Amino acid sequence: MKKLLAVFFMVMLVFVVTACGNENASNNEGNSTENTGNTENNGGDSADVEEKVIRAGIGLNDQHPQYKGLLKFKEIVEEKTNGAIKVETYHSGQLGDDRTMTEALQFGTQEVTIPSTAPIANFVKEFSVFDFPFLFPNEEVADEVLDGPVGQKFLDMLPDQELMGLAYWENGFRDLTNSERAVASAADFDGLKIRTMENDLHLDAFRALGANPTPMAFTELFTALQQGTVDGQENPYATIYLQKFYEVQSHVSNTHHIYSPFVFLMSKSFYDGLTEEQQQIVKDAAIEAGQYERQLNREANDKYLADLQAEGMTFTEITPEARQEMVDLIEPVIAEYAESIGNDLVDEVYQAIEDASK
Repeated sequence: MKKLLAVFFMVMLVFVVTACGNENASNNEGNSTENTGNTENNGGDSADVEEKVIRAGIGLNDQHPQYKGLLKFKEIVEEKTNGAIKVETYHSGQLGDDRTMTEALQFGTQEVTIPSTAPIANFVKEFSVFDFPFLFPNEEVADEVLDGPVGQKFLDMLPDQELMGLAYWENGFRDLTNSERAVASAADFDGLKIRTMENDLHLDAFRALGANPTPMAFTELFTALQQGTVDGQENPYATIYLQKFYEVQSHVSNTHHIYSPFVFLMSKSFYDGLTEEQQQIVKDAAIEAGQYERQLNREANDKYLADLQAEGMTFTEITPEARQEMVDLIEPVIAEYAESIGNDLVDEVYQAIEDASK
C-alpha cells in the first residue's frame, strides 16, 4: 500500500511540474509576440533586437559646419528610433580620407561618410559634371537643382557601386589660397603648385589655367603647405579658416571656381539591412541635417573671410572680366569631359540650372 501511495504522489508531482512549465512557455510566447509588435512601432526599439551602429566619418574637423550637421543627424536618428540605431561620429580623417572611407562603405566596414562630389567621380564618372568650373551661379540655384529630379537622377546611380546617396549637403564655393603671390587673373596661376582633390577634371582645369596641380589627400595638406611641397590649395572659406591654413598661406582670392556639394553616403549593405521604417528615418534625417548644415555653412563662410583677413591674409577680388577669361580657358576641358560623361546628361544639368536661374 505504501508503495502504491508513493507512486501516486510521484505521478502527481510530475503532472504539476509539467503543467507549470507549459504555462510559463505559453506566457513567454505571448511576451515575445508583444515585444515584436513594439519593435515594429518604435523603429526597432526592443531589448530583443540587436542594436544597430552607424559609424559616420568625415575628413574635416569638429568645428566645421559639416561635423555639426553630422551631430544633428545623430540626434535625429537616435531620437526617432528610440535608440535602436546609435550613431558614432568621427572627424578629422580619423577613419581615413574620402576615398578610403567611401571604399569602406562599399565593403560594409563603415556605414556613413559625406565626401564632395569630386572623389565620388572616381566611382561614378557622371558626378564629374558637378565639378565643372563655374557651373552654378549661386547657392540658391544649386539647392534647387540638387534637391530636384536632376539631383536625384545622380543619386540613383550610386547603388550599383554599393552606395546609397541620401541627400546633398554643402561644401560651398571653392576659392584659391597660396603663399607666393596675389592671384587676380588667369596669368597669375602660371607655375603655381596647387593641391587639388584626386579628380582628373580638377587637375585638367588647373593645367588649362597654367598651374601645376598636385593631387593629395586632404589629411596631408597642411603639412604639404607648411613644407612647401605645394604653394597653394583651393577650398571654401570655412575650411580654409578652420584648418588654420592662414598659418601657412598669405593670399586668398575669391575665384569661386567650383561650387562643391557634399553627398551624404550610406553603405548599401547596411541600408538594405534596415527596416523600411528605419530607412525612411535615416533618409529624412540626412535631408533635415543637410538643410541645417547648409545654413550653418553659409553663415560661416561670410564670417570666415573677414577672419582670414584679420589673421593677416591678403584678399584679392576677382573681377567679372578676369573670371570670364578663366571660363574661356577652361572651356575645352569642359567640352572634353561633357563628351565623356554624355552630352545629353550634361545638357540636362545645364537646362535645370537655366530653369532654376529664372
